[in-house]
Amino acid sequence: MIPTITEAELIEQARSGSSDAAGELFEQHWLEAWRAAYAVTQQRAAADDVAMDAFATAFGRLGDYAGAGSFAAWLHRIVVNRALDHLRRERRFLGLHVRALTEEPDWDARGVEREVADAVRALKPDRRAVVVLHHWLGYSLQETAELVGAPIGTVQSRLARALGELRERLGVNDD
Repeated sequence: MIPTITEAELIEQARSGSSDAAGELFEQHWLEAWRAAYAVTQQRAAADDVAMDAFATAFGRLGDYAGAGSFAAWLHRIVVNRALDHLRRERRFLGLHVRALTEEPDWDARGVEREVADAVRALKPDRRAVVVLHHWLGYSLQETAELVGAPIGTVQSRLARALGELRERLGVNDD
């Protein structure tokens, strides 16, 4: 029987320079990292770049990972920050927010109706990020706050505003 290597052991091996351990961590976390990047950027090519950049940053900073929280949450925080940085740069250089117009994710595979996905896609990036992290990826409010690097009150405010916008766009009454 082949012994199972824990994630903590993989991280320690990757810190010590093992490319095999780093490759295994990459394989285990790539898809969710890419999904988080895409959810924020709404662009496939940008999600590729953001997720790769986030992994490069994470592997370069493995010494900073204390192991207190999950590796996935630590990586998602890096991904979300890189994705928001990407959107800021894009807006700054282009003077407007550019979204993918022709490429669409397979939202149905995630159980999200197209109309809801379109409404979420139309939210401002900071609001879209908290909706995706909290409601689609299942992070708690505290975890979402940590991932986006904002106080929990700010996250609650962004969520409330985003949900209000979504209700309005989708014609949902609170009655």
